[in-house]
Amino acid sequence: MRIERLCDEHGQITQPQRLAAALAIHRQLRPMLPEDSTTYLAKMARITAFGARLVAAVSDDDQVLGLALYRVYENTYEDLRLYIDDLVTDERARSQGIGSTLIDWCEAEARALGCRFLVLDSGTWRTAAHKLYLRKDFVISSFHFTRALG
Repeated sequence: MRIERLCDEHGQITQPQRLAAALAIHRQLRPMLPEDSTTYLAKMARITAFGARLVAAVSDDDQVLGLALYRVYENTYEDLRLYIDDLVTDERARSQGIGSTLIDWCEAEARALGCRFLVLDSGTWRTAAHKLYLRKDFVISSFHFTRALG
């Protein structure tokens, strides 16, 4: 398995075919994402234009096994941080080290960029994912509140 960048440092998607192949897996985490690849690619291009970056875990036989979408930014309480928006492994390949490999890649990227923290949020119902995060030494440091605006 290898980790491939799907966009460059400016947020330009460099592997649209690979990203389109990741759509079904990404929808396993985010079912509200568009179902068709053209609309999905356009949405992901907008998201990466605002600072997000994408990487995929790819098998030796060239199949997408997982995806991470992350961004690096500075805030007032953790300084520079790498925040993982989305981390998903194909449900048919879970518990095989793919999520762990994606987290390790994100950690190495964070360190290379001078980040002091690696951060993610996870839905309260995702208990299997939480076990992985706790094994990877994440701590539950806060509550995350959301309010819809319309």
